[in-house]
Amino acid sequence: MSWRISSYIIVIVSLFGCTQNREQTNDSLIPEYYSSQYLIEAEDMLENYPDSMIKIIDFRPEISFNKGHITGANNVWRPDIENDSYPFGGMMAGKDKIEELFSRLGIQTSSRLIVYDDRGGCEAARLWWVLQQYNFNNIQLLNGGLDAWKKIGGMVDTVSTVYPTSTFTLPYSMQSKLSIRKEELRNKIESGEKLAILDVRTTEEFSGLVKKEGALKAGRIPGSIHLDWTVALNEQDCKKIIGYQELLKAYDSLNIGKDDLVVVYCHSGVRSAHTTFVLTELLGYTNVKNYDGSWTEWSYDENLPIVQEDSL
Repeated sequence: MSWRISSYIIVIVSLFGCTQNREQTNDSLIPEYYSSQYLIEAEDMLENYPDSMIKIIDFRPEISFNKGHITGANNVWRPDIENDSYPFGGMMAGKDKIEELFSRLGIQTSSRLIVYDDRGGCEAARLWWVLQQYNFNNIQLLNGGLDAWKKIGGMVDTVSTVYPTSTFTLPYSMQSKLSIRKEELRNKIESGEKLAILDVRTTEEFSGLVKKEGALKAGRIPGSIHLDWTVALNEQDCKKIIGYQELLKAYDSLNIGKDDLVVVYCHSGVRSAHTTFVLTELLGYTNVKNYDGSWTEWSYDENLPIVQEDSL
């Protein structure tokens, strides 16, 4: 056999081997998350910072914001996006209130929002969930929040930036996307409809041993199963969301199918908004509803059943 023929054979075998290796590697790849459309890493954010189309929202109390925030961020906090017409706090604000707030902050309808907090993303996820109800989708949560930003040397200061006002409009008045109301949940429970009711508060809240401020009674919604929302966080790494496989393992333990109706609640719909984000966006569950009023609203209705530890 000539050296030329031998060389050709070696090249062909090598190419075939590389192709097979690439195919095997690609076949074995598992996506980090089902979707990462609404999640951004600090490193990726830094590459595009600053950008006139990006508006950064610090979703924390003003006192925390004033102690240090990402340079150029606007401060928004829970009462800014709440409906104060209820006898209890925490309910989602109407379209007009949100549009007025964003217009005052200089946020454009075309702006890309990046939201962060310092609580593992549950506060930021609440704003994400509220805006989902109005079909505003150009929003991302900063994974790891302020700590992740500081860790990579991102700019932080204590100066509040004032932007020219704008005219911000939301696409819809409201839709039932990712949400369920008290009456609807009650009807589903009473009718015996198949659903999973997921309580993501602490074990003490779930059992009824602890009553947080704002609720009238302690306890839980009958039929609830429990999984603390923080199971999705890496406490050792800026409270970032854990990886895909770890999430699968944590939520698979609940034995809930990806297409089952899942109603998530906490104290006032904040922590449960984060779990809704994890289930729908990162794990691909198709029928998840965050109960806006959550335990606070449920506890205010004397006609609704509750379960407490002493009745187990």
